[in-house]
Amino acid sequence: MRIRTAGVVAVFALALAASGCGGDSDEPATKESAKAAGGKLVIWADDKRTAALKPFAEKFGQENGVTVEVQAVSKDLQTNFVTASQQGSGPDVVVGAHDWIGNMVQNGAIDPVQLTADQKGAFNETAVKAVTFNGQLYGVPYAMENLALIRNTALAPEAPKTIEDLVATGKKLKAEKKASEILCLQSGQNGDAYHIYPLYTSAGGYLFGTAANGDYDPTDLGVGKPESIEAFKKIGALGEKGEGALKRSITPENSIATFTGKKCAFLVSGPWAVADVKKANIAYDITPVPGFAGGKEAQPFVGVQAFYVASKGKNKALAQEFVANYVTRPDLAVALYQAEPRPPALTAALDQVKGSDPDLAKFTEAGENGQVLPAIPAMAAIWDPFGKAEAAVIGGADPAKTITAAGKTIAGQIK
Repeated sequence: MRIRTAGVVAVFALALAASGCGGDSDEPATKESAKAAGGKLVIWADDKRTAALKPFAEKFGQENGVTVEVQAVSKDLQTNFVTASQQGSGPDVVVGAHDWIGNMVQNGAIDPVQLTADQKGAFNETAVKAVTFNGQLYGVPYAMENLALIRNTALAPEAPKTIEDLVATGKKLKAEKKASEILCLQSGQNGDAYHIYPLYTSAGGYLFGTAANGDYDPTDLGVGKPESIEAFKKIGALGEKGEGALKRSITPENSIATFTGKKCAFLVSGPWAVADVKKANIAYDITPVPGFAGGKEAQPFVGVQAFYVASKGKNKALAQEFVANYVTRPDLAVALYQAEPRPPALTAALDQVKGSDPDLAKFTEAGENGQVLPAIPAMAAIWDPFGKAEAAVIGGADPAKTITAAGKTIAGQIK
């Protein structure tokens, strides 16, 4: 998956166990007001995480005289949340990726979150930037994620400095029958804009320009511009009719498995892949995704998972208190990390856990030059046309015609 919400529920649970419950007033909730008023807090989270939440939620309810209702949303959490919000039947708090923010704000589904300067300063600066939209903070980040190159060190002892170096090593391993694929970078028949983005940027491509304040500018669309054409020419040269490093047969479903099956020495993936790699007992290292020789640095998207306060929630006071004052605690951030290891957004939590997990520092380093995944509503128009153009070019389609057509489609959807 591109961005996951693993571990969310456990932290929600722990936070709730420490938090209080208030009424509908805009004043911060306290434990005392919770006990006096009673009430119910409704949480929406991934269906796989509710089991981790329930015991903590029950403890919170017992200690504070409130009910905590955990509702599992099996799929399309963002869409279901926005729809429910409009109907007045949504939760008080929801958790999800930061690139949901533009759509949720546009639909009036979430409220800004008030953090002090000290609270903001305790988080990774990029994480705070990711959850800031139109100058306002709309979520509290708890974890960060970005792509890196995961390498089987038994097959490839040295980290490649460029994508050309990687391809040369991969082709040599194939010739020696030590691997069957040069590179595991998922595409599939519909492409994958998220995973190809580091190579796209290294070749000079961009999605959106930026305004004077640093925000993404939807009126400056890079897809279809000369820079994107040149980038797709380079991507095409790595494709099925070129070097054979990028293939549509490498899909979201099989890319990690192909690597853990030792059929491929190089995997472009995120922290979510590490558990499978360790389970396969593969000796591995994590380094930044290499760019093209003579090109720009490869810049992966940096994604953030965050907690949001529902604007139509029935217990907004508790939701604000919880999100602002408990998600910001290092012990809760560490608990989230323990539920699923990925770099915590809270600096103190990252410092606390990285000593026992060197992978965290390596993923963080690989994302240092990354670009915040755009949260503007226009980004929704990018994924499908861009991905399909990528897959077509990997398959041998003309890069200039393909990406120019995709740019026109995207521009039409943005308007």
